[in-house]
Amino acid sequence: MAKIVLDSVTKVFGSDVIAVNDVSLEIGDGEFMVLVGPSGCGKSTVLRLIAGLEEVTDGEIFIGDVQVTDLPPKERDVAMVFQNYALYPHMSVEQNLAFGLKLRKTPKDDIKRRVNEAARILGLDPLMARKPAALSGGQRQRVAMGRAMVREPRAFLMDEPLSNLDAKLRVQMRAELTKLHERLQTTTVYVTHDQVEAMTLGHRVAVIRDGVIQQVDTPHVLFNEPTNLFVAAFIGSPPMNLAEARVGPSTVAFGGFELPLPEGNGVSSYEGRTVILGIRPSDMEDAEVWHTEELPKIEVKADVTEELGSEVNILFTVDVPPVATEDTIAAAETGQEGEAFIPLVAEEGQAVFCARVDARTQCRPGSRIRLSVDPKRFHFFDPDTGARIGAPRTVGAPA
Repeated sequence: MAKIVLDSVTKVFGSDVIAVNDVSLEIGDGEFMVLVGPSGCGKSTVLRLIAGLEEVTDGEIFIGDVQVTDLPPKERDVAMVFQNYALYPHMSVEQNLAFGLKLRKTPKDDIKRRVNEAARILGLDPLMARKPAALSGGQRQRVAMGRAMVREPRAFLMDEPLSNLDAKLRVQMRAELTKLHERLQTTTVYVTHDQVEAMTLGHRVAVIRDGVIQQVDTPHVLFNEPTNLFVAAFIGSPPMNLAEARVGPSTVAFGGFELPLPEGNGVSSYEGRTVILGIRPSDMEDAEVWHTEELPKIEVKADVTEELGSEVNILFTVDVPPVATEDTIAAAETGQEGEAFIPLVAEEGQAVFCARVDARTQCRPGSRIRLSVDPKRFHFFDPDTGARIGAPRTVGAPA
């Protein structure tokens, strides 16, 4: 195992295409780090730079105590797992697992030990004689994982390894990956565009946009303390509700609602000005189900109710224009996965909000509902810069 350090790494393609822009990141020894962001944001390029599959334009990369910036891939002692499995179709599972070790002229006894151990951990014992065509997608992915495992590398690099699987199998494979990492404790860098996958797998998550790291921290902090509007809109499914709001001496007003502000809200310097208010869907609740008399309420008309079994998504419109900045547009174009979320087209000048409430709600489309909201959980952002208003948390260090 080894920590991985990127020190001011930049990658330029051609003369002017900056794919990775001055990225500095420390991945702790044994940490599971996820790189997440929209397609084309540079996350896979970061992974390929670590692997040595792309040359660094500027900056340095360290694996353990070794500076590997100019070393070829075979000398970096890392193993990569790709999206397309890259199995040899004419070889059995056992032969696929052993092939890389044979190329390295590993002793036969050592090959047998490593292959058998990987097969046992991954549940591949009954499949050793089969060829890839006779395997399911999940089984093929486990073979690809096993082929990386037998090398006993210092780090695993995974490039969207679950994206070819169906939704149910992806959930299962996420759980298997988590258990595998807990067992092996190998430093892992994992790339995905699916923020649900990122939040469930990562010890820490690095959110990337246009080749620049926006925030690095635990899933809990990313969700509760996003550093800017892009991270706020990208992390969370359904996404954060956003609206322009007017700050008063002790209240914040938007769309005909006026709600109290708690002490120490961080927006006192914006009094009399407009900010962007963010409210998570999970921070609103049906006031008739959860009797939280101390919390303020808003009354809205439900346009759509989406029953998920354990909870209900209630979609409603608010008389305030939707927040359409470069940050929110970029976050909306990421194609979030993992949720069956019903889009709703609002009238001009109205924004669509979502509340995720208790499944016991009696609310139905067309009915009115009183929603409890907790002002202590409000998020505020500067409308000009998109930066979080209030004391931001520093970037989390490796555990």
